[in-house]
Amino acid sequence: MLAVRDNLALCLSALRAHKLRASLTMLGLTMGVATLITVMTIVQGANLYVEQKIANLGTNVFQIARTPFAVTDFNIIIKALKFKKIEMDDVRAVVEGCPACEEVGATASSSVHARYGNKEMADVNFYGQTPSMADIDTRIVEFGRYFTVAEAEHRADVCLIGDTLVQQLFPGRDPIGKSIRAGNDEFMVIGVMEKIGSVLGQDQDNFIMVPLPVFLRIQGAHASLTINVKTNTGEFEKAQDQADLILRARRHLSGKMEDDFFIGTKESYMALWRSISTAFFAVFIMVSAISVVIGGIVIMNVMLVSVSLRRREIGVLRAVGATKRDILRQFMVESVMQCIAGGIAGISMGFLVALALRTYTPFPASVQTWVAVLGVVLSSVVGLFFGIYPAVRASRLDPVVALRSD
Repeated sequence: MLAVRDNLALCLSALRAHKLRASLTMLGLTMGVATLITVMTIVQGANLYVEQKIANLGTNVFQIARTPFAVTDFNIIIKALKFKKIEMDDVRAVVEGCPACEEVGATASSSVHARYGNKEMADVNFYGQTPSMADIDTRIVEFGRYFTVAEAEHRADVCLIGDTLVQQLFPGRDPIGKSIRAGNDEFMVIGVMEKIGSVLGQDQDNFIMVPLPVFLRIQGAHASLTINVKTNTGEFEKAQDQADLILRARRHLSGKMEDDFFIGTKESYMALWRSISTAFFAVFIMVSAISVVIGGIVIMNVMLVSVSLRRREIGVLRAVGATKRDILRQFMVESVMQCIAGGIAGISMGFLVALALRTYTPFPASVQTWVAVLGVVLSSVVGLFFGIYPAVRASRLDPVVALRSD
């Protein structure tokens, strides 16, 4: 019986003698493991990205609107558009009747054309907000200031803008104090909000923000407001219940009648994202698994060819005392070694992809340790499974017949 060290030496010698064949054998598994590592890295990074970017409501903030915040059924949205609009009287009612609400604000949105000098931008998000949103919104004013209560009450034509408008309309200039045209109205820029970037392909910095009374003066009765509520510490659920009761009373909803408004929290956004990402994750894992299986089949085929080409070598080993178990173990070890090498190469490629994403994009991609370990384990399992049949065939060769082969 061959010693383990001798067995490993024979395996390494066989692999070195056929470098091209060994490399091609590993290539399929390398690509499969690299795909798996990349997919898991992207999904994990996307979960973190969404949590940081999309669900950027505070843990003690919730929103109330006429239409749902996170839903995949378009029929629900169509139904919600028939509901009664949320108006400023509803906002005042929540302010007065919700003791668990620390701060209450309101927002509304539409889209406009923006212009400064001879530069123009289409489809700019046009937001109206109450001054209280400065304490509720997680975004901060990077330059300048937020509009005041007095400016909102007197419908002052002032605005804050996002970084995209700064880059497109004011390249190399300070926008503070300049006048910008939004639709048919002019506003003086008093602040620039911090840059957020694109989220799932949607630019989050392409906006003009004005006091809500100014927005309502321009948009009139077409706008339905979104109520934003920051709750007292430890009273998140209580504040939601109080706001819900206030709006149900104002809308004359009694008994078992369903709400004709929707409450959104950070968790509701994340729940929707998890349901979507889980489906994508399952599909990607299946694709990666197919790649790994194909790599395993390639390994098995190449190993079968190798057995046929090395019949004389097998016969010599049997003649000098190697047992069937020694031959079986040698080919199994060769298969596993090639798979582990291919797996490590695939993991390295996954690390490079994650590094490139993290370096050249704002995407927080990184390969976690357990994912790398999973890649190595998967490679070993594939090597064992697809190496069994070739190894068994090699071990069952008749030594006399094997020695006579060319």
